[in-house]
Amino acid sequence: MGRYILKRLLWMIPIILGIVVLIFSILHLVPGDPAKMILGVTATPEQIAALQHNLGLDKPFIAQLGDYISGLFFHLDMGTSYVTGVPIATEIFSRLPRTFGLGAVSMVISFVVGILLGIMAGTHQNQWQDRLCMIVALIGVSMPAFWLALMLVLLFSVQLNWLPASGMGGIEYYILPAVATSIGGIAGIARQTRSSVLETIRSDYITTARSKGLKEKEVIWKHILTNALIPIITVAGGSFAGVFGGSIIIETVFSINGIGLYMMSGITSRDYPVVQGCVVLLGIVFSLCMLLVDIAYAFVDPRIKAQYEGESKKKKRKEEMA
Repeated sequence: MGRYILKRLLWMIPIILGIVVLIFSILHLVPGDPAKMILGVTATPEQIAALQHNLGLDKPFIAQLGDYISGLFFHLDMGTSYVTGVPIATEIFSRLPRTFGLGAVSMVISFVVGILLGIMAGTHQNQWQDRLCMIVALIGVSMPAFWLALMLVLLFSVQLNWLPASGMGGIEYYILPAVATSIGGIAGIARQTRSSVLETIRSDYITTARSKGLKEKEVIWKHILTNALIPIITVAGGSFAGVFGGSIIIETVFSINGIGLYMMSGITSRDYPVVQGCVVLLGIVFSLCMLLVDIAYAFVDPRIKAQYEGESKKKKRKEEMA
């Protein structure tokens, strides 16, 4: 298992390298000059040329890309903001706890509520509980997160004045963003849980468990859900990465000073190093989420763990024979 984790971690290097090359190339091809954006329309050509030289924008594309890759991989340097002059890594790590906290809370809500809805729908197929849960899931999948966020602000902040509309502070400031972020995850997990439960509930071992006189709750939680968790974990891992990436919209709507708002400010001001740093971070988070999903498989399904252990034992035997 340890070798598998190490192997996956090493595979992250070419993945992140590909992300870096792609986002750097896209931003390089975008029309517009960051130096002109920073200095404004009153800047002279000499001032623009001097700033381009200071920022390294007058170098060839390959040279700029090589400098960025070497700084990122060998010095863990994401660059410096064109606008503020502050190192990107400093800004990102100062804002990361807010974005990660919001994403973690939203993912817990999505996982718990989505599984409960999916179990209710799967164990009451074609009944009113099933139809109600699937209607909720359909609405959640179809509803844009930014529109839901605005509707929540209008209802609970403007009309009822129960919760703050934006900003940062106590736990009450994160209730509306967490709800708006988790709706899509709830819908996806609920639909996948229902499908997995319906597939598992028809298995022979479930019929055997019920014939032994086990209570229905025990059958659901110990037998059905345990064996249905693998596809649910896959959806949950993707949902967490999606929640982290979707923070751009939610943090902008609620003015949360996190990674999403930082990235949006970089996009609007053509601050390319900020955008590149945030995209690289999102790529790392998504890769780690997929790694955690694969590790979780081994804890949920003993057959997968045995497969990993069997492969490592075979390699040891081959090495001993050689």
